[in-house]
Amino acid sequence: MSKDIKVMLKEAGAILVITLIAGLLLGFVYQLTLKPRQYQEQLAINKACNEVMPEGKEFKEIEFGLSAETLQKLSENGITVGTVYESYDASGAFCGYVVESTSSQGYNGDIVLYLGIDPSESPAHLLGVSILKISETPGLGMRAGEVLVPQFKDKSALSFIYTKSGAVSDNEIDAISGATITTKAFTGAVNGALEAAAEIYANAVAEGRF
Repeated sequence: MSKDIKVMLKEAGAILVITLIAGLLLGFVYQLTLKPRQYQEQLAINKACNEVMPEGKEFKEIEFGLSAETLQKLSENGITVGTVYESYDASGAFCGYVVESTSSQGYNGDIVLYLGIDPSESPAHLLGVSILKISETPGLGMRAGEVLVPQFKDKSALSFIYTKSGAVSDNEIDAISGATITTKAFTGAVNGALEAAAEIYANAVAEGRF
């Protein structure tokens, strides 16, 4: 075996050992930080639930199913409905759902919202919205928390639309100036949650749960 081949094999072996060690270290660090990260994520979820459902004292995650028609409509609009919680007040009375709704249509990626919805009213009462994840443009889409969130608080509507000329009705939302894409994605996530909550509640009523 030539000297050059021996050197190449030696270097390849060293690289392999380094790669294995690095992989083991990364795995160790991941496992070491997993529980703290999960804890912080749960704290953020708990905070969001309390923000959007102030009267809620108990939040129970539920299993749910949506019709093929609703799922197709949500998918066409880039919306995914994730975790849903039933919320109960201090007396044990049902006070609504907390719905996780994600839009994949944000300017820089997913926008994840938690929404408090009382579907027993007609139209449904949207108590509040909390942002769990957003990575839009600073100074534009990242203003969603200050511009959009307050506009959805304590509103009743089947769905919302956004406008650039000034909202004149309860189901209209003023768009963020210069961030129409973010506004559209945000509004879509809200509407998706409202539609899902209405269907989940209707199914629960039909089953005699409410």
